[in-house]
Amino acid sequence: MKDYVLVAESGADIPQMYVEKYNIGVVPMHVGMGDEFFDDGSIPVSEVFAYYDKTGKLPTTVGSNSHDFETVFDRIHQEFPNKHILYLAYSSITTVSFQSAKIAAENRPYVTSIDTKMVSAGQAMIVIKTAEFIEAHPEAEYGEVINKINELIDTCQMCFMPETLMYLKAGGRVSNPAYLGAKLLNLKPLIEMKEGKLTSTKKYRGSMMLAMKKLFAYYIEMYNLDREELTFVYSEGLSEEIRKTAERLAAEAGFKKVHWIPTGCVVSSHGGPGAFGIVGFSGNHL
Repeated sequence: MKDYVLVAESGADIPQMYVEKYNIGVVPMHVGMGDEFFDDGSIPVSEVFAYYDKTGKLPTTVGSNSHDFETVFDRIHQEFPNKHILYLAYSSITTVSFQSAKIAAENRPYVTSIDTKMVSAGQAMIVIKTAEFIEAHPEAEYGEVINKINELIDTCQMCFMPETLMYLKAGGRVSNPAYLGAKLLNLKPLIEMKEGKLTSTKKYRGSMMLAMKKLFAYYIEMYNLDREELTFVYSEGLSEEIRKTAERLAAEAGFKKVHWIPTGCVVSSHGGPGAFGIVGFSGNHL
């Protein structure tokens, strides 16, 4: 990309193929297990789940700090001194990362910070679509690029559905009575990104397969998702049968391309194993 370098946190879960293709800068978020802290992505997600199974405690997740951003900003600026850095942030409501980046950017006028109001694959797709736009429009002025980013933020839709509420309960996001009630009634909550917040909006009763089918039918029509492409986000443990069924439903609904993005350690620490989600863009904005 001629004039820009894109940057995002590791919690965006951007697939490595896109990181390499568009030379995206990735700032590490962090995961703590006991007294040890690891950069997100430096250990397999299975270790996060194994730690919870062994201890009954959730790993601690920590946003990127100002030093993390300074390191990445300076490395990029040294390698590409004439390029502008566009940092497309993990939802500022959910982490300290955005504020840390603003501190790091105070004496670096070559950095622009924008809150995507998304996490995980939602943030990833905004970054990827921005990279594709810049590549396809090398003549685009700075203002045009910023307008495109804001358009993507305004139209991006993301939801996910955990297979189990144990991780949300352990993290204090679900009360014990609510957890027991959902388990007794076999309820699966739908969590949507709304103005940067993770918001529970609906509940589906039944197996994960049945809930996924109901969620799919509801979500693509509710938000009039563009049929050019659709992204499924999932955590380790989602069954192959559900994945194949989701792909079939997407094809039957007219989606031309389907992507799968697995959650990394930070997001998986909150959603737990076997979670499923959808990311798309409302209307024809791809």
